[in-house]
Amino acid sequence: MEERYEEEKVNEEEKIDRQIQEIMSGSEEGDSKKEKPKRTARLKRWSRKRKLLAGAAVAAVLFLLSRCVSGGSPSGFSASVMALEKKPIQEKLSVSGPVEGTDSVDVVSNIHAEILSMNVKEGDQVTKGQILAVLDQTDLEREVEIARNAYELAAANQEEQNKTQALGYEKAVQDCQAAQADYDRKSLLYASGDISQVEMETAANALADARRHMEEYTVVNGVGTAAPSYELQVKAAAFTLEKAQKELENAEIKSAIDGTVVRVNSKVGQFADKVEDDKPILSIENLEQLEMEIKISEYSIGKVKLGQKVQISADILEGKTVEGEVIKISPTGEEKGGGSTERVIPITIGIKDSSSGLIAGITAKAEILIRESEDAFVVPITALIDDGEGTYIAAAEEGKVRRIPVSTGVDGDVEIEVIPREGYELTEGMMVITNPNTELADGMDVTVTSQE
Repeated sequence: MEERYEEEKVNEEEKIDRQIQEIMSGSEEGDSKKEKPKRTARLKRWSRKRKLLAGAAVAAVLFLLSRCVSGGSPSGFSASVMALEKKPIQEKLSVSGPVEGTDSVDVVSNIHAEILSMNVKEGDQVTKGQILAVLDQTDLEREVEIARNAYELAAANQEEQNKTQALGYEKAVQDCQAAQADYDRKSLLYASGDISQVEMETAANALADARRHMEEYTVVNGVGTAAPSYELQVKAAAFTLEKAQKELENAEIKSAIDGTVVRVNSKVGQFADKVEDDKPILSIENLEQLEMEIKISEYSIGKVKLGQKVQISADILEGKTVEGEVIKISPTGEEKGGGSTERVIPITIGIKDSSSGLIAGITAKAEILIRESEDAFVVPITALIDDGEGTYIAAAEEGKVRRIPVSTGVDGDVEIEVIPREGYELTEGMMVITNPNTELADGMDVTVTSQE
């Protein structure tokens, strides 16, 4: 009987060992899944809760194991502990995105003209105003000449019409004055009975006709001028000439910024407005100062502030990191895409070192320093107990459990800052149980099996 009992006990221990391995394996798998560059705050909280539950489950299994080993009699809780200490801790938000130049421009042309010369190649440094390419100007020069002739003709017509209208108006004024004098004279004669009513009416009609004729003129500052349509014709011709001259100037394609030519998509002999796949003729970026535009989840954006420090890493840096800083936060969010209802907010990270070794066009990882504490009590996240009523840590003191209510501070992902609630205190060297469960109660027996 005793041998059979020992055999059953060994089998039970092996079964529990397998359960522990399965639980811990599941926890490790869950933790590995959470190490993604972009996570939402909601997912992060769920991940931490999962770790706490996994830790509690492992502790509960160990508790059962200790009881089974002892033949089912209560022997307290077998605990792993660590000495509580103060140390620095940082809370970071890990994201990734492309490295880009701070200023960029795609050089395009809507001029249907052949490229005669391409003066730059990829990698060339250029300055603002530098000639990058030259187009065939034959047709453009002809269009300028035609537009100039049209403008000069319109201007000459307006000038001639101004002269004609000035003379005509001057004569109309004189005729009106003469008709007025004749009308005034005949009014006196008619009043004395020296002329007939018909003569009087004839004089009145002549005066009315003279006034109408005078009023038909366009007058500016007392001088007759050409009708407004002539001015409109001149303006239209001037606009056409200006446009043609601008296109002729644009036949010399110039750089709008200082920077580096990063792409050349056209070549001599092609038409400037017919680049393959509607690509720009060439692209220029300012690579002297690099930056990253990152999209932050709406659940995490509340933690991000202007001026926060950023550590940037990339494969090209071979293990080194580069300093950056949050320099811009978009005032509006946008859709994340992919069918997700989550919103994201673009932020810009400025890269301080122009000789960092980073290049535009690659993807880099950025760790944004959210907050930090230089002198904090820090425990593993698995040491936290959440029983639904509050958060605790448990200490092993003289073979007994003591639960200490705490609040949490800086979250280092694996470790976390703990702050004692009012009426409680934490001390350096205190033995904190790192594998607690929610069944732990003040005064419960505890056996320390290992110390980290």
